Amino acid sequence: MATASTSNPASGRRSPLLVAFDAARQADPYPTYRAIREADPLAGYDMAGHRVTLVTRHGDTAAVLQDPAFGHGYKENISPFRPDGDADDGLESLLRSDPPDHTRLRRLVSRTFTPGTLAELAPDITSFVTGLLDAALEAGEIDAISALARPVPTRMICRLLGVPAADEKIFGEWAETLIRGIDPDFLLTPDEITGRRRAARELDAYFRDLIARVRVRPGTDLVSQLVAIHLGEDALTESEVLALCAVLLVAGHETTVNLIGGGVLALVQHPDQLALLRADPGLVPAAVEEMLRHDCPVQFIPRTALRDTEVGGREFRRGEGAMLLVGSANRDPDAFDEPDRFLVARYAGPTPAARHFGFGTGIHYCLGAPLARMEAEIIFRLLLERTSELALIGSTPTYRNQSIIRGLQTLPLRLAA
Repeated sequence: MATASTSNPASGRRSPLLVAFDAARQADPYPTYRAIREADPLAGYDMAGHRVTLVTRHGDTAAVLQDPAFGHGYKENISPFRPDGDADDGLESLLRSDPPDHTRLRRLVSRTFTPGTLAELAPDITSFVTGLLDAALEAGEIDAISALARPVPTRMICRLLGVPAADEKIFGEWAETLIRGIDPDFLLTPDEITGRRRAARELDAYFRDLIARVRVRPGTDLVSQLVAIHLGEDALTESEVLALCAVLLVAGHETTVNLIGGGVLALVQHPDQLALLRADPGLVPAAVEEMLRHDCPVQFIPRTALRDTEVGGREFRRGEGAMLLVGSANRDPDAFDEPDRFLVARYAGPTPAARHFGFGTGIHYCLGAPLARMEAEIIFRLLLERTSELALIGSTPTYRNQSIIRGLQTLPLRLAA
């Protein structure tokens, strides 16, 4: 990905993107987002000679995500976010493709990633979470990240893909390494860039071997279904199957980890809302939506103008970038009442709040959103049922050194039945 200049050429000030990315603000970036949004909701800056606009309002973010004039621009090599065409992380297929390629791939994949397939996982999720909570309650404490938020989506995505339980640990390590590499290269160390490339190669080799095995002896797992997909004369190539497996592992895994971790933290930091949820567990689905809005796992979404267009009165020329600050859009007071408050009933009732962008919107809406929601809802229902006390151990949760994806490194809790 391109390097960014450290100043706004129009003003000589530090780039608003670098201000938003500042790791020193990880504990609470939202006041910074608000200041950027209020100062200039469509702030332009320079990225290695390319014009990019930081989009911070809810309405403008929705407009970009739903406008076919915006996409990724990787195939045309016009993206300012990766102008050298570097595609070393195996995520190029569904995650970063544009129509008509994206339309074709999504149509094919949707034939396997069905509600029925996901519903079959619910009993396993419930059983697995129950076991994790049994161990935590016996100990009286838990790191809600390493012992709850991370193992659940890891186990389920590996089960979906037909990956043996013995390989779950290395899969989790690959996912963590690759998701760190989603940040712009100028925020990464040389070792992190090298690690991203190594993890991509190792993951590619693993899936090539897995695909070869399922061609000989197919099962009922998702990889077997992807290999077998045909729609008329159309079928997925091996390269497309490989890329889709990487997308499902990385994008479908890490966002869920951070949704669960951030949601648990929000509840323990807002005891009135935790009490409300205990009193009415039927609010759990609405609470999950509020977790996605209030502290969304994906904070930034890059898009490229595929042709000349306009958003919010700002002209975008072909090849210019739009960096969508989703964390700001989800707290825009023009879209949400009291946007900085965490309210578990915000999305309940006949007139719920405006749509959040926790899973994006438009043609690139997250394919794994139903699985993430199901995992989160089961975890929070069981957490409410099984515990009478949840409290943070220590006062300062530790966040990962990450900007585009926001998530906790650790979350030590005291809990009791």
